[in-house]
Amino acid sequence: MKYAWIQEHGDSYPVARLCRLLGVSRSGYLQWRVRPPSARSLANADLDAQVAAVHAESSRTYGRPRIQRALQACGVRAGHERIRRSLQRQGLRCVYRRAYRVTTDSDHAHPVAPNTLERRFDGWRPDEAWVADITYVPTAEGWLYLACVLDLATRRIVGWSMSERLKAQLACDALRMAYWRRKPPPGLIAHSDRGSQYASREYRRALSDFRMRQSMSRRANCWDNAPMESFFKTLKVERVDRVRYATRAQARLDIVDWIEGFYNQRRLHSSIGYRTPTEFERKLMAA
Repeated sequence: MKYAWIQEHGDSYPVARLCRLLGVSRSGYLQWRVRPPSARSLANADLDAQVAAVHAESSRTYGRPRIQRALQACGVRAGHERIRRSLQRQGLRCVYRRAYRVTTDSDHAHPVAPNTLERRFDGWRPDEAWVADITYVPTAEGWLYLACVLDLATRRIVGWSMSERLKAQLACDALRMAYWRRKPPPGLIAHSDRGSQYASREYRRALSDFRMRQSMSRRANCWDNAPMESFFKTLKVERVDRVRYATRAQARLDIVDWIEGFYNQRRLHSSIGYRTPTEFERKLMAA
């Protein structure tokens, strides 16, 4: 790395001076220039190109574990430490999570359902248990509210809806989309927080029409709906927080593209063995 740096800056400064600065011999540098690349350096260069490609394809959201899994899926074997060094050599980092605004309003007089789910987030078959929640997206025109429904078995987003108003209709529209796309059998557990949108008469009527069982988190307990909270954090960090939306229409198109084009189809999910939601669903349905 030192020799490469000297070669890069050799036209601007005397080589002997750069060698003294970095504590290497001038003769060693001259030998390095005529020496053919080693097998190790060629292998590292090849790995660097593959790591950079996966990192770029994920829009700089993948860290070391997901990059390793993505490379393994392509038949490339590389350990965690090699990938860490490759990321370090190239100065590549994944984006980090930020805090987000809470939209739950549980101060209402609507009926509250018991917590039937009880944090059983794993071990389900597709369309046996869904979780739902609402978040906000900032735009230059004002807030855009997003409601989503996630299948616990596959971590796939099966329904979504967006509106500039935080009303019960928003949650109902996301639930209706999920139902008509999936046509689940009776008895599905539909879990959410105890916000006014999910406790409303309209939402409870929709659950009854679809023959679903309602479940609600305990008051002020985000861990009861952890998979949905995790999805929204991922959405915010990997997409929303990195874009400035001029209009709500722009935000709608971009979020739909991210959910349906990237998250459901291509993003590796750690809780399902670093598979994509659609890939894992096919595996479960074939079992």
